[in-house]
Amino acid sequence: MIDGHVHLENGPLTKEYVMQFVEAAQKAGIDCLHILDHTHRFCEFAPLYEDLRKDNQSQRDWFAKKLKEPLANYHRLIAEMKQTELPIEVKFGLEVCYVPKQEAFLKNILCQYPYDFLIGSIHSIDGKLYDMPSFSKEILWDILDTDAIYQRYYEIMEDMIESDLFTQIAHPDQLKLFHYEPRYDLKPTYRRIALLAYKHHVSMESNTGIHYRYQHEDLGTNLTFLTILKQAGVNIITASDAHQPAHVGSYIKEMMKVLEELV
Repeated sequence: MIDGHVHLENGPLTKEYVMQFVEAAQKAGIDCLHILDHTHRFCEFAPLYEDLRKDNQSQRDWFAKKLKEPLANYHRLIAEMKQTELPIEVKFGLEVCYVPKQEAFLKNILCQYPYDFLIGSIHSIDGKLYDMPSFSKEILWDILDTDAIYQRYYEIMEDMIESDLFTQIAHPDQLKLFHYEPRYDLKPTYRRIALLAYKHHVSMESNTGIHYRYQHEDLGTNLTFLTILKQAGVNIITASDAHQPAHVGSYIKEMMKVLEELV
């Protein structure tokens, strides 16, 4: 079993902390663990968040609370872990907040280290965070047209896949977390995304964090999207989005059963 998306975000970049995740994964029956952190943890990626910070005070406060440390600290940890004998396969990468028109910046910084994987994710739409329970509704969802938000989100996702910067796309339908639904049929969009993912050899997540972290009824990516991805031959990777060791492997067995039953 694979848990393809696990964060060190809430703890130190130390071997001891990583081992807590490894041990939790082993207990959960995980054979392969993908460890990462958000780019907002590292000072080198600060330019990605400039528009977000300028947009409103809530977002400035959110960003100010994030740890800012050199990316070299993470690279040293990876090197240490690569020299350590581990009971399961462990890979290291980054979750990169994709921002349109920042591809050159990202390409320059991401090519400087041989990560095992790179996850592209969308957490903001043209400078507005869409997934913050405390303020996203007031700055985005209750102001802009829901259809327009969905259309823009998937436009950005297409650009993200076509950038060829990433091996994996995080939580591809996470816009649903507050139950704002578009009025139009998303299946043509899903098919377009699936074809692009297949063409560019990008894996798509079914991320169970939407279920246990946000209490959404879906276990992961919605069944319609998953079915279209599978039919297109896209690799689907199970992921818990754990932000603490206790959540490693959460609902991965259940998600694997769902994927096995897809036709």
